[in-house]
Amino acid sequence: MPPPNLQNYVQNPEPPAPSRRRLLVIGGKVLVTVLTLGLLYHSVKGDGATAEAWQRLLDSTLSGSGRGPVLAALALVPVNWGLEAWKWWRLARHLEPVSFGRCFRAVLVGLTLGFVTPNRVGDYAGRIIELKSRRLDALGAVFLGRYCQLVATVVAGTAGLLYFLLTFYLKGYPSAGLGLVVATILLNAGVILPLYRSRLLLTALTVVKPLRRFRRFLAVMPTYPAHALHVILGLSMLRYAVFCLQFGLLLWAYGASPPVGPGLAAIAGTFLLKSLVPSLNALADVGVRELSATHLFGMLHEPALPVLSASLSLWVINIALPSAAGLLFVLRLKVFRRKDLASQKPQP
Repeated sequence: MPPPNLQNYVQNPEPPAPSRRRLLVIGGKVLVTVLTLGLLYHSVKGDGATAEAWQRLLDSTLSGSGRGPVLAALALVPVNWGLEAWKWWRLARHLEPVSFGRCFRAVLVGLTLGFVTPNRVGDYAGRIIELKSRRLDALGAVFLGRYCQLVATVVAGTAGLLYFLLTFYLKGYPSAGLGLVVATILLNAGVILPLYRSRLLLTALTVVKPLRRFRRFLAVMPTYPAHALHVILGLSMLRYAVFCLQFGLLLWAYGASPPVGPGLAAIAGTFLLKSLVPSLNALADVGVRELSATHLFGMLHEPALPVLSASLSLWVINIALPSAAGLLFVLRLKVFRRKDLASQKPQP
């Protein structure tokens, strides 16, 4: 005899109301949006020098004076961040299958979050959120990418500053100059060594007690083979060259005309000095870079206004505008994945 049909009175649970942490995520997105837009407005309109540089950039483009170099510098912006996305794609696919498009989006999200955080730590969060797994290892991958970019900056920047020291400060002191050259070579070797011998870096973190807590975040670094590190370092150097080319084009657009060799040394020295100074946010980088640029180019007898305008414009087109574009992706972030929703379902 078949069992009778019994009415099922068990009700399906209603969809859970938005949790507190989801509300916090929404609030965080709104906060990032407001802070980013506020800093962008302050950087463009609040400071007179920045507003003047922005106006000069627009006037040069629209009037035809310097239009070619400015448009060329603008055209290199997607190349610049495309190289950074390519670099992150090479690093992230070591952790999980990921598309280049998702990596490009992660880079823009990280740029926007880094715009409003000290020392651009939001860049880590923006890239990690886009990954589906191994987010702890992703911290080490982000650090590895940034360290490769730092290596390119230090190698080129120390060479640039070495030129100024030997030319303007140590001329007539050959022994001191030779010692400085040797010190520069040793410094660069010391910077490159942890990249290819990352186990030494992990050992050093183990020995220094206050730094032990960072060891587990960087434990993924030795798993990258040497050929992968060659590619990441090569992309970092190529991106650094794009930065330098953009700076040179903007200097040309604003009327500065230093000799090519010393001009490249000044650009490299400017980028290095900016990288060595911690910042509160992306806006704080502006003053450091402008001070360094005007000082180094001033030693080449270049007037301050064209250099200042070029440096500020470089910040606007490479940081401010892409940060604004990244807001579109920040508002669409999915911080909690399906597995988080699955964990909220009632167990039978």
